Amino acid sequence: MTHRHTRSSLTDSAMPHPMRQAVSYRDQEVALLTQHGKEHVLATVLGEAVGCRIKRVDGYDTDLLGTFTRDIARAGTQLDAARTKARLGMTLSGLPVGLASEGAFGPDPMTGLFPWNTEVLIWIDDGQGLEIVGIAQGEAKHGHLLTHDWTAAAAFAEHCGFPEHQLVVRPDSQEDPRIRKGIGSWADLETGFAWARQSSSNGQVFLETDVRAYANPTRMENIRRAAEDLARRLCSPCPECGAPGFWRVERVPGLPCEGCGAPTEETRADVLGCVKCTHRVTRQRSDRTTADPARCEHCNP
Repeated sequence: MTHRHTRSSLTDSAMPHPMRQAVSYRDQEVALLTQHGKEHVLATVLGEAVGCRIKRVDGYDTDLLGTFTRDIARAGTQLDAARTKARLGMTLSGLPVGLASEGAFGPDPMTGLFPWNTEVLIWIDDGQGLEIVGIAQGEAKHGHLLTHDWTAAAAFAEHCGFPEHQLVVRPDSQEDPRIRKGIGSWADLETGFAWARQSSSNGQVFLETDVRAYANPTRMENIRRAAEDLARRLCSPCPECGAPGFWRVERVPGLPCEGCGAPTEETRADVLGCVKCTHRVTRQRSDRTTADPARCEHCNP
C-alpha cells in the first residue's frame, strides 16, 4: 500500500493568523546526515507535505555515535543522538536547517512481552530558532538467539522475516567483538553461521536482527510514520507568530463518565502550544463527549 499525503491533508491544527505569515519550507534544502538509506523515505514524505528538498550529507560515520550491536555505546539520550547528527549534517553542509533520526528498541510499553521500536525525528532551523520533533512507535522485528544448531538458527531467521530483515552473527556471545553484519541471503547466513561456530570457543553462535534502517523494513516503516508526524507538526503554524510546530503540549483530563457524569482521567481537551512564542490554545476534544464507565473510578472503583 502506498501512502501519499498532500499539504492540506496534513494541516489539521490551527490555521495561521491573518496578520501573520506562516513560515514556509518550500524549496528549502535540508541537511540529512545518514549512511543507512533513510533519505528516500524522508524525502518522499517531507517533500510532498512540506515542499522541502532533502540533501543527503556524508563525510561522517554515524556509527561513531553508537551502534545497535553494542560495539560502540550511544552517549546521551535518543533525542541527544538525533540532535547531534542533525547538527553535524548542518555543519558539514553549511545549511541552516537540519534533519536527523534516531531509533531505540525495547519491550512494548503495554505488556512488556513484545519487541518495540520508537523512532525520533528532529528538525532544527537555526534561522528561525526552532527545534521540532516527530515520533512514531510500533512493534519491531528485533530478536536474538544463542545456539549451536543450524535448524534452530534457520527457524529463528524465518521468525524474524529473513532475508528481507537482515541478520547479524557473532561467535560465543552478544558481546564478542568478532561480528558479521548485514547478512541478507540464506547462502550468506549459512556461511556466517559456520564461520561463527568454528570461531567460537564452545560452538555457540549468537544471532540477532540487524536493525539498521536499510536492513530492517519494519523499522523503516516506523521512520516513515515518524516523518508523517513531523510533517503534520511542520504544517501546523502558530496562529500568533506563524512558526511551525503548533502542537499539543498538555492534555486536560476530566471527560465526563457516560454512566454517572463524574469527571474521569480521560482527556477532555488538549492544550496546543507554540515552540517559539508563548501562545497557547485549549481545544476541546471533538471525537467523543463522554468516557467509558470502565474508565470511571466511581462506576468501576
